[in-house]
Amino acid sequence: MKILFLIAVLFLSACGARHSAADSASVLDQLYAQFQGWQGTPYRLGGYDKSGIDCSGFVVQTYSDLFNRQLPRTTTAQSKVGKKIKRHELQAGDLVFFKIKNRGKLRHVGIYLSGDQFLHASTSKGVTISSLQNSYWREHYSLSRRMLSID
Repeated sequence: MKILFLIAVLFLSACGARHSAADSASVLDQLYAQFQGWQGTPYRLGGYDKSGIDCSGFVVQTYSDLFNRQLPRTTTAQSKVGKKIKRHELQAGDLVFFKIKNRGKLRHVGIYLSGDQFLHASTSKGVTISSLQNSYWREHYSLSRRMLSID
């Protein structure tokens, strides 16, 4: 009887566990598919569709499309939700924030992929993938937040 109880407890705890590495790979696959659908969409401040989209709008749209998760519309508001994490803890789906101009305020957001790559709506290239190792992004990186519970 104790063995059956132990098996039941283990089974139920596994059901409530956080996502596995396989789930993280699934998130990455979904993000790359999202990129394929949006690649090259031009940047437009306040934009929210494929005729033009800004960085925070792209994050909102991606989280809604892929994860059925509603996020705030602005970069500043997005930077206040989820769990703050350190850069070395980044996983697929985490948000990365950058301070650009305007007295050091957060002005740009992207979605981390893997290998220091992130997906975002760039003012010069539209929806694209960039590297956190790029000198520009490395200099302006500010913080990261986890919106999904993936381990």
